[in-house]
Amino acid sequence: METQKIKKKDECAAVELDDNIKALVKHLNLDLKEDGPMIEENGSEYSFGGKDYKVLTDDEADEQTKEYIEESAWAFNPSFLACHSKADEEVFKCLAEKCESSNDAVLSLIDDFDHFVDDAISSDGRGHFLSSYDGNEYEEDINNTTYYIYRTN
Repeated sequence: METQKIKKKDECAAVELDDNIKALVKHLNLDLKEDGPMIEENGSEYSFGGKDYKVLTDDEADEQTKEYIEESAWAFNPSFLACHSKADEEVFKCLAEKCESSNDAVLSLIDDFDHFVDDAISSDGRGHFLSSYDGNEYEEDINNTTYYIYRTN
């Protein structure tokens, strides 16, 4: 994991901030001259003041949400799973007892995974899956691109 400290603005005046960092600075209403450094981890994850955030484009947020759903399909409500499968709700109730170890079996029973993902996002929003802190998704526009911000702790 690569970690980079984003210094106060006056210490790195020649360095232009990436747009995703600008989006987080805008969202948090920060003044890097006054508020101090931000820590960048993994290119889309940031820490500031003991709080962690993900800052993603729309496509990145969709991809990370899909990955999260794929890894946690076992944890979905059995009735929701049954709506996306030919299997009965009781089958998913039994599989749920096995927790993570049943994930591959649950995925194999889903008829159309892309539709399942779309329905899950439509029902709960991406913030439910990407923001482990409060389930919220925030938007900031920078240079004609919308960035989505998720607090993760």
